Amino acid sequence: MSKGFSRRAFLGTALSALAVPAWAGAPSVSLRPQARPGDFARTVATRGPSAPSTRALIAEAKLSGRVGFAVSDAKTGLVLEQGDGALGLPPASVTKAVTALYGLETLGANHRFQTRLIATGPISNGILQGDLILAGGGDPTLDTNALAGMAAALKKKGLREVRGKFLVWGGAVPFLRAIDETQPEHAGYNPSLSGLNLNYNRVHFEWKRSGGNYAITMDARSDKYRPDVTMARMRIAERTSPVYTYRATGARDDWTVARRALGNGGARWLPVRQPELYAGEVFATFARAQGLKLGKPGITKSTPSGTTLVTHQSDTLSKILRGMLRYSTNLTAEMIGLAASAARLGKPVNLRASAREMTAWAKSSLGMSSAKLVDHSGLGDASRLTASSMAGALGRAHRAGLLKPLLRDIPLRDTRGRALKSQPVKVVAKTGTLYFVSALAGYMTTPDGAEMAFAIFTASDSLRAKVNSAQDERPPGAASWNRRAKKLQQALIERWGTVYGG
Repeated sequence: MSKGFSRRAFLGTALSALAVPAWAGAPSVSLRPQARPGDFARTVATRGPSAPSTRALIAEAKLSGRVGFAVSDAKTGLVLEQGDGALGLPPASVTKAVTALYGLETLGANHRFQTRLIATGPISNGILQGDLILAGGGDPTLDTNALAGMAAALKKKGLREVRGKFLVWGGAVPFLRAIDETQPEHAGYNPSLSGLNLNYNRVHFEWKRSGGNYAITMDARSDKYRPDVTMARMRIAERTSPVYTYRATGARDDWTVARRALGNGGARWLPVRQPELYAGEVFATFARAQGLKLGKPGITKSTPSGTTLVTHQSDTLSKILRGMLRYSTNLTAEMIGLAASAARLGKPVNLRASAREMTAWAKSSLGMSSAKLVDHSGLGDASRLTASSMAGALGRAHRAGLLKPLLRDIPLRDTRGRALKSQPVKVVAKTGTLYFVSALAGYMTTPDGAEMAFAIFTASDSLRAKVNSAQDERPPGAASWNRRAKKLQQALIERWGTVYGG
């Protein structure tokens, strides 16, 4: 049966306990294109059991748009089947799979990001005669718990007083106000980029009805702490729409929300547009709890120098990538891509320049000759990849021992959205979704052990042209179009399992 993938299969909260190889560094097998078998003319007619044709499956999906797909033998690179495989289409978050390979080859699987507390002067009797700087190193996973730990570690160092300023530095990454300026201002998946990021650069907004009014909180909560935040403020406005408005007012993010949209209560994460000040305020809160009073954070543009008092290290890159590929966190992808480009070029570069560098790398190392990427996350819809090049890249990664252990299980489902326990085909893949864009790329394994790399890209330019991304959170028809696209993805996978499973 051809059944649709459910969104829950892509965005569920439980992590799969997949083993990740303990790589010692950059991959020992080059990702550069290897020679592939020459028998590319093998067709469905020469293979085993019959199955619906790809043309019939695409017609049945009734997608007003374009479809490109390709599937190959993951072990040999032999192309088994493709349709419009050379057609450039938006890859959406499938881009993150390319970013993962870019980061692994450039930085190595054991790479860790660092966040430091630096003293610019001498310390005597617990008194710092100079400035204290919270210096970011581009860690995409820095959270409230980590800042609490850094404050506690600073106390253990014996620091009791800072005579200079408390400064924050995010210059390890060129600042960008938003990944994609065409997205809604309040979209938490579209935060600012900086070398100093906290909680994926999102602040938690919660409201509860209290009589005729609302109690509002803005905080940087974690599973252990809930520090209030003042640099992001919310005001209730007497209007119906828009739901949110934003403006930067000096050192604050000022938000308004329409009263009629609030109901009895709720919560959501909003993007932070001044991330260094956000992280600085939260750290100062924890430092104060440790007996160290710091003033309001100020931003320094100069690369900090001095004595490093405390260093927080992130998890290894391989663990960070596992989370990125399963939860599709855009900020993580951008930070990893920017770090890889800085390592390759010897200096930090902005997002567009970094995307060009990753595009050049994908062409030379993955054989993706027609690649065009505008970011590392896939949020920008101007990016283009072809299904054939994506399937080929996945095959090369598989033969190099990369990526597959980091991808998430994608169960095939019945008409009610339930996982088909008896389904013999196993799929691990990365999904990608924008309005009227749906992509899926990864690996499938049949019961007899046949392993295939595949990519399926679908997009409707005509329908996307009608969407105002800055305002339309739920464009008419987008949800049903997406369901049909996912149904087609499953139908193609089931076909390949039948035809090429032997």
